[in-house]
Amino acid sequence: MPIGEFGGAPPLAAEGSPVLTTPMYWMYEMAQASLNPARAVTDATKLLFQNPLNPWARTEVGKSVAAACELFERTTRRYGKPEWGIDDTEVNGIRVPVEIRSVWEKPFCKLLYFDRKFARPLRSPQPRVLIVAPMSGHYATLLRGTVEAFLPAHEVYITDWADARMVPLSEGRFDLDDYIDYVIEMLHILGGNTHVMAVCQPSVPVVAAVSIMEARRDPFVPTSMTLMGGPIDTRRNPTAVNNLAQERGIDWFRNHVITKVPFPHPGMMRDVYPGFLQLNGFISMNLDRHMDAHKQLFANLVKGDGDLVDKHRDFYDEYLAVMDLSAEYYLQTVDTVFVKHSLPKGEMTHRGTRVDPSKIKRVALMTVEGENDDISGLGQTEATHTLCSAIPDHRRVHYVQKGVGHYGVFNGSRFKSEIVPRIHDFMVSASNPSSLQALAAE
Repeated sequence: MPIGEFGGAPPLAAEGSPVLTTPMYWMYEMAQASLNPARAVTDATKLLFQNPLNPWARTEVGKSVAAACELFERTTRRYGKPEWGIDDTEVNGIRVPVEIRSVWEKPFCKLLYFDRKFARPLRSPQPRVLIVAPMSGHYATLLRGTVEAFLPAHEVYITDWADARMVPLSEGRFDLDDYIDYVIEMLHILGGNTHVMAVCQPSVPVVAAVSIMEARRDPFVPTSMTLMGGPIDTRRNPTAVNNLAQERGIDWFRNHVITKVPFPHPGMMRDVYPGFLQLNGFISMNLDRHMDAHKQLFANLVKGDGDLVDKHRDFYDEYLAVMDLSAEYYLQTVDTVFVKHSLPKGEMTHRGTRVDPSKIKRVALMTVEGENDDISGLGQTEATHTLCSAIPDHRRVHYVQKGVGHYGVFNGSRFKSEIVPRIHDFMVSASNPSSLQALAAE
């Protein structure tokens, strides 16, 4: 997903007025606080009309009142960070418990390891995969399905980016250069023989990180690099999201969506792109669909269709949980990736040094795109192959998944049945030139 889903940033009354932008977060917090009494009354009403001792609970009216109370609670709730909920996985037909633990940590990120507790060691090691999750509004748990799909046959690590409002100002700033440094440090921590996989937005910083490591002849470069639905060159087949960023320019975003974290959050006075504005963008892009989904939730609650209600809750508990982004990171990424197209133009720099993807020689490359992706258009990720000109043809693969949109590139049934096996084969074959040559020819 692109940074913050540009299409939804709300216009302010005064064009380009930081005076109006600054108190947005404070007003949001006051609005949330003012809703607390109403939420308490609504919750009590819901319990009353769901009480089996209440004769109204079994009537159409009682069920409708309880359903309306739940809708009010869910639409006014501030959703916290979801749990991973991955307790075990199946490896070679055997259920194996999974322990999730942090193996590396900095103020803006943790590196999580999904440690599979085997009763006996595996006969041969499985590919070690670093999944770089997007830092674009949602938590890394949005990739829960991605992790679950890779766990049976891979040693999985994932970046768990921090909510900027929870990081004290004393910890310093965080920008795109820091993001690239974090990726390099994590690859060093994992050592050699690691496969890195970037899901959407991280594709650009991951390519930059690997380019820098190759230029330095770093011994810990990843064995392979897989980019999924990433905005490498948004000039190719631009989407509505890409066009909006290009038309408005970086100053519009700086003046309209950046605000300061209010008291009492740990990151008080940090400049951020707040989660509630991002959520406004997410929802407004498909407003009719979200409204229909909540109308259907009401109907299913009245009917008592528990399965469909649970599916709705599971999806929106994840979808509506958003985090704040550091303003420096957000603005630098918008400017570099979507406005100036610095990477494909050869103009991107990291701490004053030009990022040159043509230096990448030792890393196998796979790109994955969705046929119906309306966020990162077809060809935007494939452009990486042009930039990484030094990688031999037999060590590169491009795959377009038919019939899926953006989220289908890294989640869903087709992802599990068609994309994951191809990525697995690519990773296993990455150190075997003859195997990769056959795979690339498919």
